[in-house]
Amino acid sequence: MTLVAGIDSSTQSCKIVVCDATTGRIVREGRALHPSGTEVAPAAWRAAYESAYSEAGGLDDVAAISVGAQQHGMVCLDDRGEVVRDALLWNDTRSAAAAVDLVAEAGGPAVWSDAVGVVPLAAITVAKARWLADHEPRNAERTAALCLPHDWLTWTMRSDRDLGSLATDRSDASGTGYFDACTNAYRQDLLELALRRPSPILPRVAGPADCIGETVSGALLGPGAGDNAAGALALEVGEGDVIVSIGTSGVVCAVSSTPARDAAGYVAGFADATGRHLPLVCTLNGARVLDATARMLGVDHTELARLALTAPPGSDGLVLIPYLEGERTPNRPGATGALHGLRLTTATPAHLARAAFEGLLCSLADGVDHIEAQGTEVRRVLLVGGGARSSALCELAPTVLGMPVDVPEPGEYVARGAARQAAWVLRGGAEPPQWEPGATRHYEADPTPHVRERYAEVRDLTDGSEIVGESLSAG
Repeated sequence: MTLVAGIDSSTQSCKIVVCDATTGRIVREGRALHPSGTEVAPAAWRAAYESAYSEAGGLDDVAAISVGAQQHGMVCLDDRGEVVRDALLWNDTRSAAAAVDLVAEAGGPAVWSDAVGVVPLAAITVAKARWLADHEPRNAERTAALCLPHDWLTWTMRSDRDLGSLATDRSDASGTGYFDACTNAYRQDLLELALRRPSPILPRVAGPADCIGETVSGALLGPGAGDNAAGALALEVGEGDVIVSIGTSGVVCAVSSTPARDAAGYVAGFADATGRHLPLVCTLNGARVLDATARMLGVDHTELARLALTAPPGSDGLVLIPYLEGERTPNRPGATGALHGLRLTTATPAHLARAAFEGLLCSLADGVDHIEAQGTEVRRVLLVGGGARSSALCELAPTVLGMPVDVPEPGEYVARGAARQAAWVLRGGAEPPQWEPGATRHYEADPTPHVRERYAEVRDLTDGSEIVGESLSAG
């Protein structure tokens, strides 16, 4: 049996799955936690990888490896390949003002959308580059190469390592704000605008099944992928499928043969891991909205789900706006969460629990609307991520999203997608290998449009002083 490995270096942890290259069956796996925070030393990712590597029984017997990882994080390397400063992660919002400045300096959101399919927000790498230039100019000058988390972790596995051997893939590069997935070329002029200096070395952008090097043990290295693209590859998503992922963040994305160009900035024109496109809407607030609500109520997630299902649809008018960590879509990095419609009759644990689930789902339903507005047909919704383990979320999703929902069995889909890419690199060919599909649960329920209507009434009551870049976030 030939083995391949997929690695998911996510915000919260590193997961490794070792799979049969032919069937995709998971043979063994390992996991290790990452430190919390929005600024992390890349060495911590390597340490977590090594711990997960040991738990998985090592990788010396695998024929190929690929890495999927959190997108947008900025890793700066000096001319010796040493890390210049801790990496700024996607959820670090200190670059919000830098993003607004970049949009204005380039001539407005339509310029960015036309150029790279992405309008800079705090999460996007190019905004972090401007923040670095403004606040840490010495570190900006020391930066000889700029890469992303999955680029860096893959690079540390290489048997030969210099700055010229850095490599990435279209999916992760398309989230930087300085790569055009339509032409498959960097827009170094945009990065130079951000850094106010000539562009540093950038990773080579490899094809979907390209081998980019070897490990010390001789395993082939795949190009890797951004986490959302890797997850879509694992789920074998086709056109018409929309993934709603509820993890640390909330993500709505769809595979498409045509790129997205949304000047309003809601939909990012990312690439997928097969050579196509992955229009994507990302929110800062995902499953931790439910974590926070359970903590406020002093219950576990099982009880939170039970409470939510005992309250009526719409929670008798109680609405939770889930902007607990600011928000990215709409672009309100300074916003806070809020409760609307609190009365004596709605001041119950059940009403608050239901409002938390519905508020989170309404935020994601807005994302589905934005994807459809870009011309993407939605025929099927796949609900994944840690949040999909909640029975209440699965049962309420079709009522808020207004369509049936399929929920694949819980699994490490980013790591599995990376492993499928590794198998693709190993076998070559135009298409990835067909692996055995997993089980899926199907949920249907009558839509409750009044829930979204009520949410829309109060969604934009956030204090206007909290809104950054109003022209990008109206609606």
